[in-house]
Amino acid sequence: MSDDIWTRDEVESPCIKICVIHPESRLCTGCLRTIDEITRWSKMPPEERHTVMAELPSRQGQLTKRRGGRAARLNRN
Repeated sequence: MSDDIWTRDEVESPCIKICVIHPESRLCTGCLRTIDEITRWSKMPPEERHTVMAELPSRQGQLTKRRGGRAARLNRN
């Protein structure tokens, strides 16, 4: 017997369960999606999901290393 009802033909989420939004790039450091993309993911048509997935590798360069924590951010002025 097959569980066809649980088989879905859709683009999987790139989420890796490391959900931290980078303060400067505004991208999730885990999956590289924007907050808007994360919020709308379940309602996006497959074509839009494919487009987002194709863009993700190029977003890696937008993340900069954070050093110094909160104190360093407050002193950045």
